[in-house]
Amino acid sequence: MSAKRSEDKRIRTFAENRKARRDYHIEERFEAGISLLGTEVKSVREGRVSLRDSFARFKDGELFLENTHIAPYSHGGAFNHPPLRERKLLMRRDELRRLQGKVAERGYTLVPLSLYLNERGKIKLELGLARGKARADRRREIMERDVQRDLERTLKSARGRGSIEP
Repeated sequence: MSAKRSEDKRIRTFAENRKARRDYHIEERFEAGISLLGTEVKSVREGRVSLRDSFARFKDGELFLENTHIAPYSHGGAFNHPPLRERKLLMRRDELRRLQGKVAERGYTLVPLSLYLNERGKIKLELGLARGKARADRRREIMERDVQRDLERTLKSARGRGSIEP
């Protein structure tokens, strides 16, 4: 069941990539396992991970997560891992083929959205199949958010004066 995941399968979120949600239109979401070393697992559980500027790339038919920073484990000593190494993502073969076909299309990319612990105690990565947003799209979203915020503020203050009833 690594295709689309539901929100109720999360127990704890370690990291989110807010920048990806701002810069891309997320069209589909997928759940993938991630191959981690022992010290990486401990460091992730401490919350010392950053998905900013990370991405997924296909190499020889396999999917790898690149540019993800997992800080060295505080008690790791000589057994610590390199913080920016590439990590293999684990998905079903048919899903990988479908994703590889989509990414080969112009404009699609795979961006990590969040790293979390599922109900079985496994660390999972939520990947998004995404298209980049144009600068005008981002500006329009900011403008719409500001208008909505002003509208809510106006309604809240009007209710406080008693002129509008809910």
